[in-house]
Amino acid sequence: MAMSSSIFPVLGPQAQKFRQEADTFGDLQVPADRYWGAQTQRSLQNFDIGGPTERMPEPLIKAFGVLKRAAAQVNMTYGLDAKVGDAIVKAADEVIEGKLLDHFPLVVWQTGSGTQTNMNVNEVISNRAIELLGGELGSKKPVHPNDHVNMSQSSNDTFPTAMHVATAIEINQRLIPAVTLLRDAIQAKSDEFKDIIKIGRTHLQDATPLTLGQEFSGYSQQLTYGLERVQGTLPRLYNLAQGGTAVGTGLNTREGFDVKVADAISSITKLPFKTAPNKFEALAAHDAIVEAHGALNVLAVSLMKIANDIRFLGSGPRCGLGELNLPENEPGSSIMPGKVNPTQCEAMTMVCSQVMGNNTTVSVAGSNGHFELNVFKPVMVKNTIQSIRLLSDACVSFTKNCVVGIEANEKKINAIMNESLMLVTALNPYIGYDNAAKCAKKAHKEGTTLKEAAISLGLLNDEQFKEWVRPELMLGPTKAK
Repeated sequence: MAMSSSIFPVLGPQAQKFRQEADTFGDLQVPADRYWGAQTQRSLQNFDIGGPTERMPEPLIKAFGVLKRAAAQVNMTYGLDAKVGDAIVKAADEVIEGKLLDHFPLVVWQTGSGTQTNMNVNEVISNRAIELLGGELGSKKPVHPNDHVNMSQSSNDTFPTAMHVATAIEINQRLIPAVTLLRDAIQAKSDEFKDIIKIGRTHLQDATPLTLGQEFSGYSQQLTYGLERVQGTLPRLYNLAQGGTAVGTGLNTREGFDVKVADAISSITKLPFKTAPNKFEALAAHDAIVEAHGALNVLAVSLMKIANDIRFLGSGPRCGLGELNLPENEPGSSIMPGKVNPTQCEAMTMVCSQVMGNNTTVSVAGSNGHFELNVFKPVMVKNTIQSIRLLSDACVSFTKNCVVGIEANEKKINAIMNESLMLVTALNPYIGYDNAAKCAKKAHKEGTTLKEAAISLGLLNDEQFKEWVRPELMLGPTKAK
């Protein structure tokens, strides 16, 4: 069967040289300079879907390296030949370091258990270990992909383990620092803007005043809660399926293998992984991934609101709200000279919409765990890793290219606030709601100020209006006497 050039990587001058390998279905020709074997090659032929852009995410492959290293360490305590085990550890380290990424060509759209990717990892580590020991690639001697690299393992427990390891690492190393960076930058703006009084808006209509700092404090709090939500999912992600093997019973493992592997993974990653208390749940359901992505979805919802608010507050520069001056990063139009657009806000909101779409996919996939195995694993981890990376990168970009450079347009803020009819709310305690409403309606209808309308209605005098309608006194509850 001919292989599509969209999948088959033509890499290096030896790309047209092949060696023969075999799996239980027979012999196959494998590129001579690749470490993968027959099962990977067969998957390349059978799942020509999407091309290189649809390959398994890099963090998952590296997480598999962590798992295979840990399993080899533990298996050596159960009798795996030390020479073989050490070679597996060295090859797995190269996977973890990203040195062998060209040898993982398989796409997400394959078996729902991820079996072919588990075997891709087994074959690559096996052949690299054989090479390190001076053997012949494809010989499966002295390091066999199944008997040694996959010892005491099944795709059904390795893949969900790698899912959890990859997701937890990405959250800890990328997402939390990125969101914290943005939250802190927004909080700094809240502090900077604490004395700038502006008009509030509800229903997109004028409302009572607040400070620009108070407005930004709401954004900061959203992100603080977002961080707490994401961090709250980690305890379930730290539970690992490894040791459940095919259906959760642990067949073909040794007692204590699951605990020791989790401990080894924890030692390698410096994260508190532990063995899942129930392996049947860990294989058949991936609620921890659904929960984690749910927290990512809430974060995307928060970021969508924040980016849109900043976009609208910065609209203009002359015919919009114009309360914020946003950094001008690049030309905004190929036809309108001098136009500059809120591109960082646009990038952020597109990322958020992608994450919301990913959440639907993860939810549907998570709901389809049938009997002892969920077979939507690859698409779940693909979408989760993509969401984490997009949100992380977008938060960093939004921080450094937008938030830190935001300036308040105090002239515009004051002009808009002084035109607002909702300052009339301050008169409620003095002239009553109905009379205050009459002032607002009269001023709006006749195009006059609130003070002019109230005085013409005989409801108060100039001095009373100045005393009662003071925006700086409308920023919180009235102090108790």
